[in-house]
Amino acid sequence: MAYSVTLIPGDGIGPEVASATVRAVEATGVNIEWEIAEAGAAALAEYGTVLPNAVVESLQRTRVGLKGPTTTPVGTGHASVNVALRKRLDLYVNFRPIRMLPGLYTRFHDLPINLAIFRENTEDLYSGLEHEVVPGVVESLKVITRTASLRIAQATFEYARREGRKKVSAVHKANIMKLSDGLFLRCCREVAEQFPDIEYRELIVDNACMQIVMRPESFDLLVLPNLYGDIISDLAAGLVGGLGIVPGANLGTEHAVFEAVHGTAPDIVGKGIANPTALMQSAVLMLAHLGEREASQRLQAGIEAVYAEGKSLTPDVGGSVSTSQFTDAVIARL
Repeated sequence: MAYSVTLIPGDGIGPEVASATVRAVEATGVNIEWEIAEAGAAALAEYGTVLPNAVVESLQRTRVGLKGPTTTPVGTGHASVNVALRKRLDLYVNFRPIRMLPGLYTRFHDLPINLAIFRENTEDLYSGLEHEVVPGVVESLKVITRTASLRIAQATFEYARREGRKKVSAVHKANIMKLSDGLFLRCCREVAEQFPDIEYRELIVDNACMQIVMRPESFDLLVLPNLYGDIISDLAAGLVGGLGIVPGANLGTEHAVFEAVHGTAPDIVGKGIANPTALMQSAVLMLAHLGEREASQRLQAGIEAVYAEGKSLTPDVGGSVSTSQFTDAVIARL
């Protein structure tokens, strides 16, 4: 069976890590027909927009995308490619699993960290509803709806039951934002009642940040509104080695886009030393989403074997090999 997948190489080191990831995915034996679509700065130069219609049309056809990092011009009025894609395709779940790779030294390397973040992806302050009330006074609207809150909570608890996870923590600031975050919490509680086998608790966002840093191993799944989810997902990534390591997925009812969440790293473009781990692990999620569980598990095992051995790592994680050599090492272990 052949799968059609939209490949968005992205900007900066994006094409380099995308090429490496494509090699690794194809080495699993899964038959994928890639539709290449440009977005970000490269697309802006050619098409005058960071998100050409052709990208969205391709994703509407394939329903699955693999995306490298993209650049959003600052101060030009262009929307983020990620935000635009989430809105156009209603990708309401931002899923970020946080796991320690074997052999990778971090401040928390000796802890069994295995948590996952479910961030609501379509509203909150990221709705972008801002206006200047009077000169010098700007108002931003925080939008929380029952519909969006229920479906992100439902996605979290369904994942917990399906994957055998035991605990869901809802993160909020309802002690201050009693109406908006209060609504989010009520929706989480409503869904939690349908899953009595899953432990449910609530944490105020500032306390949650402290607890994650002090006791990260005590967390399982977290469900959060958009802004808190954005901040905490990056905080949690720092526990296991940073954004160059962790994968990400934007999921909707009809479409899914799997992406590296790190930047475009312009300082190392063309040097052949970019680390493709984040995008490769995103491809692991993509393969599982396609129903190719065995291939997904083999690719993850290959990545972990390379890290455990420690001889074929890129410079950012203490090694000295190239992007291509790291990829060769992963493929050799498939």
